[in-house]
Amino acid sequence: MCGIDKNMHNSQYLTPQQEKVLNFIRQRIGERLPPTIREIGEALGFKSTGTVRDYLKVLIQKGWVKKMDNKSRGIELTERSAFGKIPIIGTIMAGKPNLAYEEIQGYVDADDLFLGRLGFNDVFALRVKGDSMVGAGILEGDIAVIKKRPDAANNDIVAALLDSNEVTLKRLSSRSGKFHLEAANPDYPPIFEEFKVIGKLITVIRKY
Repeated sequence: MCGIDKNMHNSQYLTPQQEKVLNFIRQRIGERLPPTIREIGEALGFKSTGTVRDYLKVLIQKGWVKKMDNKSRGIELTERSAFGKIPIIGTIMAGKPNLAYEEIQGYVDADDLFLGRLGFNDVFALRVKGDSMVGAGILEGDIAVIKKRPDAANNDIVAALLDSNEVTLKRLSSRSGKFHLEAANPDYPPIFEEFKVIGKLITVIRKY
């Protein structure tokens, strides 16, 4: 190895230099021009293309990038590293409660929302089904981006897990000091059964 950090092969860890290489690759691929090995070296100040190849080898081994043989611009991102995308893990009912199956159905681009200091491990997305939250401007087919947390404040819109293991998107409401779930549509009654908050809605994405 040519000046590579000793922790390079720890599959659960990216060193600052590895992150730097990966982020440059992400930037260039985002500009629709995957970098060559020489361009990576020149941009990041590596004196040897061998050093760049060493970094790429480790990033490939750790599952962050892949490389097409015999192609100078053949570096590609894997699904794991695709620009910090948020997984859409299922469908959440904004109607009658229903199961939100944790099966990845796609991804939300970071460019579609402002996360501030939130990390991508702190959020997930669910596709909305039903019309119980139309009064809050949430329509069927929207993508609800949820911040993982076990609690929320009065009037927050939350993803809640019911005792029946069903998940629903509703507004948290307090009556006589006891919380319950309310729809934003008069056609749906409040939910007074036991539930557990699993996240708070932070934004809704709608594409036309």
